[in-house]
Amino acid sequence: MTTFLDGAVADPERFSVLFDAHYEEIRRYIGRRLDLDIAEDLAAETFLIAFRQRDNFDAAKGGIRAWLYGIATNLIGRHRRAEMRRYRALARSGPPADDGHDQRVVDRVAARVTVQKLSAALAGLSRGERDVVLLVAYGELTYDEVAAALGVAYGTVASRLSRARTKLRDALGVEV
Repeated sequence: MTTFLDGAVADPERFSVLFDAHYEEIRRYIGRRLDLDIAEDLAAETFLIAFRQRDNFDAAKGGIRAWLYGIATNLIGRHRRAEMRRYRALARSGPPADDGHDQRVVDRVAARVTVQKLSAALAGLSRGERDVVLLVAYGELTYDEVAAALGVAYGTVASRLSRARTKLRDALGVEV
């Protein structure tokens, strides 16, 4: 099934419609995976790559959202070492203090412990497992969309997510 936006992919004059429809969502996804200051650049790069590769877009393989998330995830992969350093640092030290808000000490301590445990648990996942978990959690993609974004089978998505949930549940001591 093709949509209005599918036509915007192929037409350089209408590509801005695609950008307007999905830029903020892609930027937020990247910002959750990497530092916010790099999210703007990588989101823009995602759309630059999409524009340059627009002739390769195949709606039969998945929708535009999945295609863009796939490009963004590949760019994130290039920044994987920075992402892993960030997770490991957060696991050691917790989230940066938010001095602009008057928060209760107990809430801050609890948040730090949670972020530390979650960061360590995410760092312990394989790349494929982490990509699937974060595409589902941050991108709110369906299994089909994740499969299209990563270029893997639906069953691969399901098995990676199942393994990741088990690892996260064990690491966090909670039901995921």
